[in-house]
Amino acid sequence: MREILAALDRWYAARLPFGLATVVEVSRSAPRGPGAAMAVGPDGEVVGSVSGGCVEGAVFELAQEAAETGTARLETFGYSDEDAFAVGLTCGGEITVLVRQVTWARDPAFGAVAASVAGGEPVTVATVVDGPAPRGATLAVWPRTAAGGLGTRGLDAAVAADARGELALGETGLRHYGPHGERREDTVTVFVQSFAPPPRMLVFGAIDYAAAVARIGDFLGYRVTVCDARPVFATPRRFPEGVEVVVDWPHRYLRDTRTDARTVICVLTHDPKFDVPVLREALRRPAAYIGAMGSRRTHDDRLRRLVESGLSDTELARLRSPIGLDLGARTPQEVAVSVAAEIVALRWGGTGAPLSRTSGAIHPRAAG
Repeated sequence: MREILAALDRWYAARLPFGLATVVEVSRSAPRGPGAAMAVGPDGEVVGSVSGGCVEGAVFELAQEAAETGTARLETFGYSDEDAFAVGLTCGGEITVLVRQVTWARDPAFGAVAASVAGGEPVTVATVVDGPAPRGATLAVWPRTAAGGLGTRGLDAAVAADARGELALGETGLRHYGPHGERREDTVTVFVQSFAPPPRMLVFGAIDYAAAVARIGDFLGYRVTVCDARPVFATPRRFPEGVEVVVDWPHRYLRDTRTDARTVICVLTHDPKFDVPVLREALRRPAAYIGAMGSRRTHDDRLRRLVESGLSDTELARLRSPIGLDLGARTPQEVAVSVAAEIVALRWGGTGAPLSRTSGAIHPRAAG
């Protein structure tokens, strides 16, 4: 959804109705996860994807119909061994898609949601999927306010409370309630989609490799900051537009910066006076990934210095050094791909091995 919001906001601002298809549930080897979206706007313009191509034609027709009629529908697509050429997922998985109409009158909070997502303000959108409540009805929930409605005050109150909890965790998925918000019932199914601010990538060391790493980090959806104590290197013109560039000692900047379980930290300085203090700080705070650049010799010397600084074996075990996967990378751009590959593999539990040499599902299995 985040990827296509700019187009949706443009249609919405022009008061043009459009059909929105959102993946609300997946099973087995589904190509895209919950929250993936495709929309059909004026003159049949299409943005987004729900399956990477497998069922897009069928979903296009459903979304176009929803845009014209206003009727919300819930459809499930899977793979049929009996009819392999029918509409379905050739990967063997299954997706459930909610298709609904979006208009100015039906979704008065849509513009505010789009603005919040664009501005990095956390917001959750809850949508009725099934049950004795208006299918397609939405409730937008911010940390302190809410807009819209799901049919009853009790359901709105229960969903808003749960949505704020999900937003803090950045979670997206189906939740079940009674018609008035009863949590011990499961007659109403609600899809809760959280738009947490983008995760951060902190790159320390404004060298040529940093520009490539920052560029691929931005491509992956991170909010990227490059920090270096040397002003001659830490200049915005050396980095992609949208990347924040800070002149400060890395450890001092990190000490005053909030990180969380999604934060990625890449230390590219490979100079003890910079990387030992910043790694000592990094390895004692929340982060999804902490990597450091350098040769094997640099790594051994760095590890010795970190041990002498008082870090424990448990803390040191979090360090990915030398940084990146073994791709045979040489250029800064190739090294950036290597670093990004390790970040993605660690995030999803991938092996880094060629898929041609592995077996089982290619796509991550849906939680639960």
